[in-house]
Amino acid sequence: MKSLIFLAGLSLLFASTGLRAGNGTAAATPPKGKKVVVYTTAENTKLRISQTETVQFVDFGQPKETQPCVFVDPAKTFQTLVGIGGALTDASVETFAKLPKEKQQELLQQYYDVNKGIGYSIARTNIHSCDFSSGSYTYVTENDAALKSFSVAHDKEFRIPFIKQAIAAAGGKLTLFASPWSPPAWMKDNNDMLHGGKLLPKYDQSWANYYIKFIKAYEAEGIPVWGLTVQNEPMATQTWESCVFTGEEERDFIKKFLGPTLQKAGMGNKKLIVWDHNRDLMYQRASTVLDDPEAAKYVWGIGYHWYESWTGGGNIYENEKRVAEAYPKKNLIFTEGCAEVFDIAKLADWKWGEKYGISMINDFNIGTVAWTDWNVLLDEKGGPNHVGNFCFAPVHADTKTGELTYLSSFYYIGHFSKFIRPGAKRIISSSSRGQLLTTAFLNTDGKIAVVVMNQSNETIPYRLWMAGQAAEITSLPHSIQTLVIE
Repeated sequence: MKSLIFLAGLSLLFASTGLRAGNGTAAATPPKGKKVVVYTTAENTKLRISQTETVQFVDFGQPKETQPCVFVDPAKTFQTLVGIGGALTDASVETFAKLPKEKQQELLQQYYDVNKGIGYSIARTNIHSCDFSSGSYTYVTENDAALKSFSVAHDKEFRIPFIKQAIAAAGGKLTLFASPWSPPAWMKDNNDMLHGGKLLPKYDQSWANYYIKFIKAYEAEGIPVWGLTVQNEPMATQTWESCVFTGEEERDFIKKFLGPTLQKAGMGNKKLIVWDHNRDLMYQRASTVLDDPEAAKYVWGIGYHWYESWTGGGNIYENEKRVAEAYPKKNLIFTEGCAEVFDIAKLADWKWGEKYGISMINDFNIGTVAWTDWNVLLDEKGGPNHVGNFCFAPVHADTKTGELTYLSSFYYIGHFSKFIRPGAKRIISSSSRGQLLTTAFLNTDGKIAVVVMNQSNETIPYRLWMAGQAAEITSLPHSIQTLVIE
């Protein structure tokens, strides 16, 4: 039914714009007179996803090289969006619980209400503890390989209630996937949930069963689980919860244990995501797992983070492209990213938002179908975090005063999540200026959302061009805009 609705919207759009699906040629009735509503967030202004102008398409024809343009072609469609959102960690929900009730409602509305907020539609959560927990814990007692003691009672205090409220605030549906940071210590060769180590082969099946137990426990609480990643950051030995899987080990665990166990439990429809780590080794991991048909048949997609940029090499988008080119039938999903090394004096820095905007535009243009930020909320210290790995989030709470601070990153993400909705298909959006980054999606209701980000110190007048028609718009320095073609 959703696909029929989308096709109907697509047909209406092509009819109204004068474009024929599949060839991108202009027909007799281009989009002349159609309205474009412009929403803007800009540095050194009070504009925060603010409606700044409404313009119209007029006859324009062939642009000149001296005229900056963003070209949009809705006849060329690509991946379908699953959702945009953030992680619901122990740190986020414990901080949330310390807020006054009115601030709790404000946060839920700002994140999950598509009309009054930015409309988050996807979420990630941790399977027992991670670094952004107040301490290490598991769901079973020591040496219980049969998992008879399995219980998510710990999560019923803060996390499960918050997730239920988030689902309600999102209109009754929130696509949720889960990730483990480490098996219980006794399942590992270093007998420690922290500091890396490896899963002992004798516990392969028990650990596979653990995922099933988690999914069943959460679904028994009324929280549907859409998917899961095999292991968070499988090539990182961290001071917090971590476990190392080589490409071959992850491949074999999937094809011999986790994949068949999901199938046997009637959970073959759960979206299984491999890698869940940085872009640097992304192609090597994807090829190792996906070149094995027996492993690949269980895998829905490849998850990735952005932290390779912090090693000094920048974001390696080319590796992401190589995976998309080599495995076009598998999905790309951004599973985690944040600004690290928390400093409360830098909450107002504009660079946090721009980092998100650059990544999201590049990731979507490469083919990413879902984009998930890290913690949705942290406290005034960038935590809680039981190993001192404090970070930035789009929203920080002062747990002493109850006040919320919204960073530029919140608004930059919102320019995507509020206007590009699940089921939208990416379309062509191409810029004639390097200072203007852009991506665009066609929503199921027929509306087009074009995101334009200005990284420069310049004010740039440009034209939004489609089928020989153009609308005049101005991009402020260090700004991001969403242009909604009604």
